[in-house]
Amino acid sequence: MGILNDDAVLIEPGKSSGDPSVATVNCPDESGLGSTLCRIILEFGLSITRADFSTDGRWCYIVFWVTPDHSSPKLDWDSLKNRLLSACPSCLGSFYFCLESNVSKPPSLYLLKFFCRDRKGLLHDVTKVLTELELTIQRVKVMTTPDGRVLDMFFITDAIFMPIDTGGETDLRFVYCAGKE
Repeated sequence: MGILNDDAVLIEPGKSSGDPSVATVNCPDESGLGSTLCRIILEFGLSITRADFSTDGRWCYIVFWVTPDHSSPKLDWDSLKNRLLSACPSCLGSFYFCLESNVSKPPSLYLLKFFCRDRKGLLHDVTKVLTELELTIQRVKVMTTPDGRVLDMFFITDAIFMPIDTGGETDLRFVYCAGKE
């Protein structure tokens, strides 16, 4: 397929021998793309130590932190970049598709953050409340700190794609209180 932009895949080697390298993919999205990229990385003898996937359904931004297996021979980073680039859908086809199919304005996306002490069932309780309020969770980023706190970020829209600030009846400041300190 191929993509026209060389910046679609960037690879930054680790600063020292123990640091992971960072591979960033920024291209049109398609079903199964993340899985395909993971498979390519693994085929090159790399271990994925961390990954961050972000997509709006049309475009994706994926970051992989990778380390080479100790048994692997010297890695050809240019070949890896070319393989990842070849897995990306074409920009032109996606751009044309987006112009044709984007008749209505996409829903507004809102960010709801929780920073509190972690407890069993917190993620379930928050998800349940948001679902009961007919909010659609588009993406969740969950991080736990070493001292037992969480920073949970929910990217949400309302279920009928009506911006909350222009017609929704729920003020998110009062939706949920996340446990005692």
